[in-house]
Amino acid sequence: MLKNAFSLEGKTALITGAASGLGYAMAECMVASGAKVIIADLNGPLAQQAAENLGPQATYSQFNVSETAKTQAWVNGLLEQVGQIDILVNNAGNHCKKPIEEMSVEDFESVLDVHVVAAFALTKALVPHMKRHGNASVLFTASMTSFLGQPYVAGYAAAKSAYLGLIRALTTELAGAGIRVNGIAPGWIDTPMLRKAIEGDDERRNKILGRTPMKKFGKPEDIGWAATYLASEAAAFISGQVLVVDGGALIGF
Repeated sequence: MLKNAFSLEGKTALITGAASGLGYAMAECMVASGAKVIIADLNGPLAQQAAENLGPQATYSQFNVSETAKTQAWVNGLLEQVGQIDILVNNAGNHCKKPIEEMSVEDFESVLDVHVVAAFALTKALVPHMKRHGNASVLFTASMTSFLGQPYVAGYAAAKSAYLGLIRALTTELAGAGIRVNGIAPGWIDTPMLRKAIEGDDERRNKILGRTPMKKFGKPEDIGWAATYLASEAAAFISGQVLVVDGGALIGF
């Protein structure tokens, strides 16, 4: 009889930016699938509340991923606490929406630091541990802006596009050690941030839905289950891929 390959029983996941939003949805779905989860976030009280909401399978750690000089020590401390980390989700991020004339170099660098440099540093810190026990999974939260042009988000688009290169490079480098590397690219997901962005703007809402063949917004758990799948044995032969979860928007007319 086949075992349930979608189960994450016996696995421990470290998810950054997991106190709220899509990161929390990923944590929630992984806990539901049997994993233990470390909620990592810059906002300590919110991370603590998130872990309490998820129950005994969840713990939390307050950390600023952009402080990369401290990343290795932080990871070492987590490993002392939990023993093993099987799944890493590089989800923490920030945003800057400005025309290029108004976006400073510091603005641009800040977005890349949190997304790209921090994710590289955290992955680098965990790889030796993951190599020792194998059968590990690294995920990156990409975006539709990894594939489509959008004005006023040059830093964000550059950062999310950089994930595509990281995923491909690390896949070829780490596959032999039993480490799979993949990404998830969310479309328009019904989050408080999206609701705020389109509040009172029916034209924008209709434009988004008009370009989405399924004619609806996604739910946070749509992203959570996608991440859970990619982290599970059900995706054991999948690496180097970015799973677009967007209701068909990327190919919509």
